[in-house]
Amino acid sequence: MSQFILTGFGDEISPKLSEQMDTMEKLGINHIEARGVDSVNISDISLMTAREIKRRIDERGFAFSALGSPIGKVKLSDDFATHMEKLKHTIELAQTLDTKYIRMFSFYMDDEHKPEDCRNEVIDRLGKMIDAVKGTGVILLHENEKGIYGDTVERCEDIMKNLYCDEFAMTFDPANFVQCSQEVYPKAFDTLSRYVKYIHIKDALFGQEKVVPAGHGDGHVQDMLRAFKAKGYQGYVSLEPHLGSFEGLSAFEKHMDIDSMPKGGAGLFEVAYRALEKILADI
Repeated sequence: MSQFILTGFGDEISPKLSEQMDTMEKLGINHIEARGVDSVNISDISLMTAREIKRRIDERGFAFSALGSPIGKVKLSDDFATHMEKLKHTIELAQTLDTKYIRMFSFYMDDEHKPEDCRNEVIDRLGKMIDAVKGTGVILLHENEKGIYGDTVERCEDIMKNLYCDEFAMTFDPANFVQCSQEVYPKAFDTLSRYVKYIHIKDALFGQEKVVPAGHGDGHVQDMLRAFKAKGYQGYVSLEPHLGSFEGLSAFEKHMDIDSMPKGGAGLFEVAYRALEKILADI
């Protein structure tokens, strides 16, 4: 097994799965983190559609590294029972698409509530979600994300100390920590690396919404990856460029000035890839 297996969010290349695979193939990548597939969010496709998608990626020699789902990216005040049904469907999709990872989040808090007021409910809900995945062969990966309960290093640690298990681990996103004014390296790495089973690659600048290519921001991406390598990390490293706008971005990024962003696509995805390629060559 290669130490770092490259993958990426194909919908930042194109809404069309065929074009996603074309660009990934050109770059020598044969995994995709599935978020938007043929203009539909991965958690919203039917099992019948999933079986057809699986046939198509098999024919091209691709596999899905994870489902980049929106699970947990809802308000605590939203109906949890309905969201649990969506999770159960997403678990079935992961099984059908033959991937063991589902990326997920730890809920938006209502404006009038402080994080400490929501902590017990978040932990309880995440526990119920972990129970739903037990015995399925699927692993939930919590991603640190601006505006959710688990956005700071301390709250991510709290979640992991209480819930980390065979079915629940962490996706580590350096840019999201930067956008929450958190130190990625060494603080976030030293605190959380033991829980990490998946890495997202994007970078950002402190005090700005702007995302930049890896190594051009305050995310210490090279230091972070070098440290993961030294620690013996083996797993996926997923490009999530966010260098340009793309279909569906507004549905899951509420804190970005999307209107001012350039149009994304294969070109900007390759810019992100080349930046990561340079970092990997230097570590």
